Amino acid sequence: MASSDSTSEGSSKVLATYPNNLTNNNQFFVWREFVWGAIAGAFGEGMMHPIDTIKTRIQSQAILTGSRNQKSVLQMIRTVWTTDSLAGFYRGLTPGITGSLATGATYFGVIESTKKWIEHSHPNLGGHWAHFIAGAIGDTLGSFVYVPCEVIKQRMQVQGTRKHWTSVVLKDGAHMKHGMNTYGYYSGMFQAGCSIWKEQGPKGLYAGYWSTLARDVPFAGLMVTFYEAFKNMTVYGKQKLFPNSDVQLNSSVEGLFLGGLAGGLSAYLTTPFDVVKTRLQVQGKAIRYSGWSDAVHKIWVTEGLRGMFRGSIPRITWYIPASALTFMAVELLRETFNKKDSSSKLAGSSSSVSVDKKDSSLQEV
Repeated sequence: MASSDSTSEGSSKVLATYPNNLTNNNQFFVWREFVWGAIAGAFGEGMMHPIDTIKTRIQSQAILTGSRNQKSVLQMIRTVWTTDSLAGFYRGLTPGITGSLATGATYFGVIESTKKWIEHSHPNLGGHWAHFIAGAIGDTLGSFVYVPCEVIKQRMQVQGTRKHWTSVVLKDGAHMKHGMNTYGYYSGMFQAGCSIWKEQGPKGLYAGYWSTLARDVPFAGLMVTFYEAFKNMTVYGKQKLFPNSDVQLNSSVEGLFLGGLAGGLSAYLTTPFDVVKTRLQVQGKAIRYSGWSDAVHKIWVTEGLRGMFRGSIPRITWYIPASALTFMAVELLRETFNKKDSSSKLAGSSSSVSVDKKDSSLQEV
């Protein structure tokens, strides 16, 4: 019990001195959070990209074809496999990973430093509010890199192979309004970025920027809030059910389960924002939107509540394992490096003690 109290007291002192007396070790810790977040974000995106492709196609099929007969998840999987084979599921992977690197780095890096600053300078905003604000700030900063990557990724996802995109354009050309131009086929991330910049400028690369923030700021805040709340619930439940037990849950295992749960719940609640964002960024040939409010109005009028939550199943399916893997990776990296830091500190303290003893013995002699 004493060691636990001393640890808590030490942690409180670290939090109290963090903003004003940032040591080199603390600076290194913050930079490690950025690196861990980037690695974890890219890992989660790479593993779950095929599911994201299905989600994007389901959400955008109404504006590309103008048909109200929407394909289900299984039907869309079958369509992608038939028309584009395995490569179709991984279209847009490079911009997806690039965006996730930026988002993961800022998300976890800013979260740790912002949480400490809020808890110190604004104690009344501590707890869940600190977690929500930190997550929102981290995701907002990452959006400057993430949004252009997201625009490129999603357009490449709906295109599939060159043969498939050409057939879609020719087949559904009759649905296009007079004077409405669609974008050409993108062979890669760099070519797509240059093409969008040339045709539409910064406005094209940042299409749906505000709708992205409308989705990601509450999502990021909710996910961190839920994750921290679930961790507190786990500790509370363990104390209630096993009051005399010394069993400790591995932090990476805890991150896997609780991160997945937090990500899935947050993903479902923010699905309507994701639908609007996707359609603004992809923009169809049959239906186009002039802005966020226009998109919300048209989706609600033509498709109702079901349209607002279209793609929620693959979105949740994507975020549960992606969030689980991301939080697991971060907790594992934290645990590994913290153990190394603790070992090095113990080694340093042991050597200093031995020297002190040696000096004292010499003085006695």
